[in-house]
Amino acid sequence: MPLTVLTHPLAEHFMTHLRDKTTKPATFRTLAQNLSLLLAIEATRDIKTETKGIETPLEHMTGRILAHQPLVVVPILRAGLGMVQPFTELFPDVSVGYVGLERDHETAKPRSYYCKLPPLKGLQVFIVDPMLATGGSAAAAISEIKRHGATNVRLLSIVSSPEGVAEVERVHPGTVIYTAALDRELNARKYILPGLGDFGDRLYGT
Repeated sequence: MPLTVLTHPLAEHFMTHLRDKTTKPATFRTLAQNLSLLLAIEATRDIKTETKGIETPLEHMTGRILAHQPLVVVPILRAGLGMVQPFTELFPDVSVGYVGLERDHETAKPRSYYCKLPPLKGLQVFIVDPMLATGGSAAAAISEIKRHGATNVRLLSIVSSPEGVAEVERVHPGTVIYTAALDRELNARKYILPGLGDFGDRLYGT
């Protein structure tokens, strides 16, 4: 399984405060964006660059800039919205799609209630969802995105469970996952332990 867990001291610092139940929504949003920024940087480490000649105040030199490589970021609604801003700030030309999923009460499986995606064929797609718990929603989102032509998909989460990682690997073998924390397990209610509670509720103060 291509799984990368952030090991940067800042990631640990942000994560500890994000988990703290006394952290207020405004601070929670800032911490989530900071962790998402670190994840975005890590997940684009192999992005293509090209040479460019420039003039410094002292002399001519050749530097490197990002090559033209269209990227797409797709948040899983609603909590995934809290991870989008770092991508749009780092990559101004990034396209943003949306996938909305909810649990079907009869089948207990996620079903799509909203899907708005840009062209995906041949592009690098980053799915962002803060909590990779059972893996059902992530796997369903990957399926939906692949149905729209994507072949190069990476999944970014802030907190993941071993069960969720295993489920994504089972349904979509070889999917590259980046996470800020790989926690211990799921409890009987399918919440991640030690986790941080309901990400969307804490993000929006609901």
